[in-house]
Amino acid sequence: MQLKFKKSYKFAIKSSLYISLFFLATIFLYHYLVQPLNLNVVLIFLLFFCAATFFLIQFRVEHFIYKRVKKIYDDVSLLENTSYINQPVTTDMATLTKEVKKFARDKKLEIETLKIREEYRKEFLGNVSHELKTPLFTIQGYLLTLLDGAMDDKNLRKKYLERAEKGVERLIYIVKDLDMITKLEAGEINLDITRFNIVDIVQNVFELFEMKAANKNITLTFDMKYPRPIWVLGDQEKIQQVITNLVVNSIKYGKKGGTTEVGIEDLTKNKVIVRVTDNGEGIEKQNIPRLFERFYRVDKSGARSEGGSGLGLAIVKHIIEGHDEKIYVESQIGKGSEFSFTLEKSK
Repeated sequence: MQLKFKKSYKFAIKSSLYISLFFLATIFLYHYLVQPLNLNVVLIFLLFFCAATFFLIQFRVEHFIYKRVKKIYDDVSLLENTSYINQPVTTDMATLTKEVKKFARDKKLEIETLKIREEYRKEFLGNVSHELKTPLFTIQGYLLTLLDGAMDDKNLRKKYLERAEKGVERLIYIVKDLDMITKLEAGEINLDITRFNIVDIVQNVFELFEMKAANKNITLTFDMKYPRPIWVLGDQEKIQQVITNLVVNSIKYGKKGGTTEVGIEDLTKNKVIVRVTDNGEGIEKQNIPRLFERFYRVDKSGARSEGGSGLGLAIVKHIIEGHDEKIYVESQIGKGSEFSFTLEKSK
C-alpha cells in the first residue's frame, strides 16, 4: 500500500530558529569582542543560514525519523484498521502519540468486548444444555422404563407415554423460543404493523390463561373497565406474545390467592403505556438489570419446576425494541412487580 506522508515543519522551524539565534549571539559576541562587522551583511547571512538549516533539518526528518515512525505504525498495525488506511503517516510526535493511545484504547475495548462475549457464549451454551437436558432425560427415563417391561401394563404404558409427550412438548417449546429469539436478534423477523384494539388483545390473553391462573387461585383482571377500544399501532401477533409472556410470568411467580392486573394509560399525546402488575414475591434489586437476559432466572429451582424456556422476557425485550418502544420494570420484595411497555397510538 502506497503511504502518504504528512510533513511536520514545526520541529524543523523551531530547531533552525534555535540554531540561528545561537549563531546570531555568536556573531554579536565576535562583533563586540574582536572586530566590528557589517550588520546588514550579518542579517542577510543569518536569513540564508536560517533557511538552510530549516531545509536540512526537514530533509533529515523526512528521510531518517520518518523510517522509524513508519515502523511504529507498522508494529502497532495501525494501517490494518480501516480508519487509518487513508490517513497520512505523520512525524508530529504529539499526533503520533495521540493516535497510538487511541489505537491502544480501541484494542483494549475490543479485547474486553471479546472476553464478555466469550463469557456470554459459555453461559449461553451451559444454559441451553441444561434446559434441553432436563426434558431429554425425562423422556429417556420413561421410554427406558417402558422398554424394561412397563409396556405390558396398559395403565402404566399410557401414563408414561403421556409424561413423555409432555417432555417432547417442553423440548418443542424451548426450540421454538430459541429459533424466535435468534431471528429477533438477527433482525430476520419483519413486523406486520397494523391498527388493533389493545384491550381485546389483553382480554384474549386472560381467556387463554384463566385456567392456569385458577390453579393458583390468581385473579386476572383489568385495573378498570374499558368500555371503549384503545387503538394502537404494532404487530398484533407479537404484542399478544409480549402480553402473554408477561401474564404467564406473573402467574408463575405470583402468590396463591393473588392478582395479575393489566392497566392501559395515556403516556403522551401519541403513546400509551401498558402495565402488567402482580402482588407476588417481587424481585431483588440486584437481579432487575439481568431480567431480560436469555435463560436468566431469579429463582432457578422454582422457575424450572414451573416449566418454561427461560427466554420469555428476552423475547419480550426484543419485540418491544423492534417496535422502537421502551419496556420498564419496577419491583419490591414481598410486594410484587410491575412490567410496563409503551406503544404508539393509532391516529
